[in-house]
Amino acid sequence: QVQLVESGGGLVQPGGSLRLSCAVSGFTLDLWAIGWFRQAPGKEREGVSCIRNSDGRTFYADSVKGRFTISRDNAENTVYLQMNSLKSEDSAVYYCAAGAFKYYNSIYCVGMKYWGEGSPVTVSS
Repeated sequence: QVQLVESGGGLVQPGGSLRLSCAVSGFTLDLWAIGWFRQAPGKEREGVSCIRNSDGRTFYADSVKGRFTISRDNAENTVYLQMNSLKSEDSAVYYCAAGAFKYYNSIYCVGMKYWGEGSPVTVSS
């Protein structure tokens, strides 16, 4: 049974850092790409970052480049999203998802098949 469980969200001040974890089960990280997505209240879900299963290549939305880092630990079957220099506009529920690596118009990890329940992140003073 495929399962993705996010953790690590919470309240942080602007300029602070958080590390989100996505623990996966039912498959290994060499099988599917993993993407991080977020959705703020009243806004559409947006892709944040993606890591390709075949070679570990990483992709980022322009809004988080240079601040966020996606990584994976194959032994632990866990993908991380290190978020630094957080801004209020980063506040959202963050989801990880798994699926075949696909991209469209420079948007990566589109059409993910399996999703976690989400972890809320609030950036506020």
